[in-house]
Amino acid sequence: MTDKEHIKLNPEDFEVVGEREDQAEQLSKKSISFWEEVLRRFMHNKLALIGLVLLVIIILGAIFVPMFSEFTYRQQNGDYNAAPSSKYFFGTDDLGRDIFVRVWVGARISIFIGFAAAVIDLVIGVAWGAIAGMRGGRVDEIMMRIADVLTAVPYLLVVIILLVVMQPGLLPMIIAISITGWVNMARITRSEILKLKNQEYVLAARTLGASSGHLIMKHLIPNALGAILVTMTLTIPSAIFTEAFLSYLGLGVPAPLASWGTMANDGYPALANAPWRLFFPAAFICLTIFAFNTVGDGLRDALDPKLRK
Repeated sequence: MTDKEHIKLNPEDFEVVGEREDQAEQLSKKSISFWEEVLRRFMHNKLALIGLVLLVIIILGAIFVPMFSEFTYRQQNGDYNAAPSSKYFFGTDDLGRDIFVRVWVGARISIFIGFAAAVIDLVIGVAWGAIAGMRGGRVDEIMMRIADVLTAVPYLLVVIILLVVMQPGLLPMIIAISITGWVNMARITRSEILKLKNQEYVLAARTLGASSGHLIMKHLIPNALGAILVTMTLTIPSAIFTEAFLSYLGLGVPAPLASWGTMANDGYPALANAPWRLFFPAAFICLTIFAFNTVGDGLRDALDPKLRK
């Protein structure tokens, strides 16, 4: 046997390697295009798109309408309880203030409270649920029993007591709404962590010496992000409704600030003579909650692994 025969190479070996590289590249493209697939599924949900368009209109209106309006939310124009017209699109209230501007200013306050409460719920709930699910055992038992105790107390009762004790304002409202609102986020995060922490890739990372914090931040929370995002999306309308309900009871932001709940509270006594004072803030509450709920449902369907091909 000659030396040339010893070093003879088989061309098929190169073909196999090339095929493996192509397969690896295809798998990489599939992993990168996950969010593109989620976006595609979301864009095919017409109801979710309608909700998204409504949200964009409401948020842009809340930002720009009060900036360019000829009236301010506290300006008294002398036209008391004026019906909707070309001058006052949504009419005026009993002090002659333009309801159109006040509705958009109320959108700022209500949406800000909803987002702020949702972010607080996200931070506390995800941290609490991730630690409880990852540690397990006695730590999990103690942490979740604390969550159960907070849930056992009626939510609205806790919020009302806190608002009565604290001075009215945006910060007390956000704190009161968030004081027990994070419990649902914690439970969902814990449930996702319990399902994911025994997966092979997590066990492999643990075997290689990854710490619990590294596993939570790099492996578990990113893979539970779908459920977390959906829960956060559905938390925002809940906080907006709670704020509107509390403001309707007279526990909202102080005058002359306007939120949809305080406007509904002011407009209810004039329902017979000036129904527009109640109709417009109530309509915006309904449209905003509808929009957030449809977007949340659309995200849940787009992120559901059972619906992915």
